[in-house]
Amino acid sequence: MSAQPTIIYTKTDEAPALATYSLLPIVQAFTKHAGIAVALRDISLAGRILAVFPEFLTEAQRTPDALAELGAMTLTPEANIIKLPNISASVPQLKAAITELQSKGYKLPDYPEVPKTEAEKDHKARYDKVKGSAVNPVLREGNSDRRAPKAVKDYAKKHPHSMGQWSAESKTAVSTMGKDDFFSNEQSITIPQAMDVKIEFVAADGTVSVLKGKTALQAGEILDATVMRRAALLTFLDAQVARAKADGVLF
Repeated sequence: MSAQPTIIYTKTDEAPALATYSLLPIVQAFTKHAGIAVALRDISLAGRILAVFPEFLTEAQRTPDALAELGAMTLTPEANIIKLPNISASVPQLKAAITELQSKGYKLPDYPEVPKTEAEKDHKARYDKVKGSAVNPVLREGNSDRRAPKAVKDYAKKHPHSMGQWSAESKTAVSTMGKDDFFSNEQSITIPQAMDVKIEFVAADGTVSVLKGKTALQAGEILDATVMRRAALLTFLDAQVARAKADGVLF
């Protein structure tokens, strides 16, 4: 961190570019009078891709590894990071971003889903670092705390909020599927020892497709999975719409 107080403004995928190009100069104009600098860091999917393949790019195309920089900041006590939404890139999103960058003159390697050579294994390992929820684990490391501050909790205890008078005529209702949903089907295990696991899709006819061939897990890691049954969800939604119509609360 620099001696001058600095706010890091993250350029991400889902935060519109309009906000960056219109709001950022306004923020900078106000903060400069308070001696606070505002710096831009690119942690978008495209930015993350470019950062891990510098040797494939020209000097002008190279992008600093902003995510690694912010990750180091989270380990310092003075860091205060406000994270904007970003793409948790799936393989199709990753491949689409690579194709778009290649079309704009960035000579990046393709994403090898089934690497055969040592070079392809290296490329896949680097791409795998930026896909999925690559941002969240980094920026929530160190001094990140998502719990409500103690002062907020103490205030709520001293000044409990009254819900007011509840009318028995209220038509408010809460419904849950009860089965065949994410909650009901969730299974979670703690891995007893280090091992490799793979993810497979088994079709109705018994055909097995490998979705991810190998994921290394450490001893003590938690492996969690669940599934939602599409037919059950549609049946549930139809029933809730019918109930809401019958109760006169469907807008």
